[in-house]
Amino acid sequence: MKVSKKNLLAQKRRWRIRKTVRGTAARPRVALKLTHLHLYAQAIDDDRGLTLVACATTSKDLRAKKLRPSVAGAAAFGAAFGEKAKAAGLTTVVFDRAGRRYHGAVKAFADAARKAGLLF
Repeated sequence: MKVSKKNLLAQKRRWRIRKTVRGTAARPRVALKLTHLHLYAQAIDDDRGLTLVACATTSKDLRAKKLRPSVAGAAAFGAAFGEKAKAAGLTTVVFDRAGRRYHGAVKAFADAARKAGLLF
């Protein structure tokens, strides 16, 4: 299977970032995934290999809101993820933007999660 150069460079960026961004039980890593239709986020403890909190626009409680990976949708999704993480007892996290630039939907998600009470 042939891998495009764009996908290869994106994977290299993710690997380069993951060398330094590491989640622990005290400070889990919040990984954000944006597709053309949906948003996915999870808080991960890399030491144990466990997902502590997961949230997606495909879940039952968020499906009715019809959130899309736009700036407005990412902001609403970030608020929902922040509330879910706070309910699970998380306060400080490390943000893994997965090689994406920190603007647009990524920035809107991060700002909304901060307003919901997460520190990063």
